[in-house]
Amino acid sequence: MKKMNSIAFLFTQAPHGNSAGREGLDALLATSALTEDIGVFFLSDGVFQLIDNQQPNVILSRHHAATFKVLPLYDVTNVYISQEDIIHRGLSSDTSFVLDAQVISRQDIAQKLSEYQVILRF
Repeated sequence: MKKMNSIAFLFTQAPHGNSAGREGLDALLATSALTEDIGVFFLSDGVFQLIDNQQPNVILSRHHAATFKVLPLYDVTNVYISQEDIIHRGLSSDTSFVLDAQVISRQDIAQKLSEYQVILRF
């Protein structure tokens, strides 16, 4: 059963090289003022969005990853990262992430996504 006014944000792209991550984060923060039922999912190359100690200034890019740390202040607590995708990209649950995300299977992610009315992909 889908929840009323529920929105899932999918981050599927690497953090630098395009503006999708920054734009998704901005949209996520703005949406958090309108609804409390938000889920945030990091899939595919989107798992790189949460890696701590990024140095985007080397490629003249803005550092936005640290802003993910404020999500709990906006009452955004349903944050998930794909276990298969972090393993496939040479990361692990021991990797230092900027945000405490639940590492879950792709199957569990699919089940959780089915509960949201709106899914936005960045």
